[in-house]
Amino acid sequence: MPVSAADRPPLPPRERMLHAAVRLISTQGVAGTGLREIVAASDAPRGSLQHYFPGGKDQLVTEAITISGEVAARRVLRLAGHLPSRTPGALFAAIAGAWCDIYTRRGFAEGCPIAATAADSAATSPVLREAARRAMDRWQGSVAEALVGLGVPEHRAGPLALLMLSALEGALIMARSRQDTEPLDAIVAELAPVLDAAAVPSQQLLVTLPRVDEADGRTRGLGRHARPPASGRRRAARRGKLHS
Repeated sequence: MPVSAADRPPLPPRERMLHAAVRLISTQGVAGTGLREIVAASDAPRGSLQHYFPGGKDQLVTEAITISGEVAARRVLRLAGHLPSRTPGALFAAIAGAWCDIYTRRGFAEGCPIAATAADSAATSPVLREAARRAMDRWQGSVAEALVGLGVPEHRAGPLALLMLSALEGALIMARSRQDTEPLDAIVAELAPVLDAAAVPSQQLLVTLPRVDEADGRTRGLGRHARPPASGRRRAARRGKLHS
């Protein structure tokens, strides 16, 4: 029998504070989120902040952003396992679609907490900048892993994952500023064909056959043509008749 949210045991104070920090950072950034606000939003006891996070705000935000990266990575792999079609474009549509669902249901207050941390801290806190980089790398790695599973060669999966997340982050900013999901729809419509073109069909993988030179029909080394080009075949056939 499924367990409802009301029946689940409450999270310990430390986990509640981390989750509250993620929610607040996603809506108002690191600079706009105060420690007392995090404690109040998590309904944690007074004095718990120093107890659980002796390193102060940097420690709390670092751990919260690490969680965000892990959650984003797991979400990508979960979406990849339930795609309507096994294509890179479908994966990108699912990732962007999850944000469209959030904006449709809850409005446009939320953004990516990892990007918010980088924007607020890149020039002021090396510790938080590094935390954001690690979280984004974790997210990008999961996207690249999913792309490889969908037929994208490994050497292209990382750069394409970077392209996908860069487009997504930009679209989130524009969607929030416009209060409209159209930017998310646009990046999917434009990038899905590019991503799908990068996938190698299974029947085309690692086929290495002799290559026939277009000029004289002779074998010139190794290539990937399953058959010689038509012009090469015709020239080869004519030469065979001349020498027969």
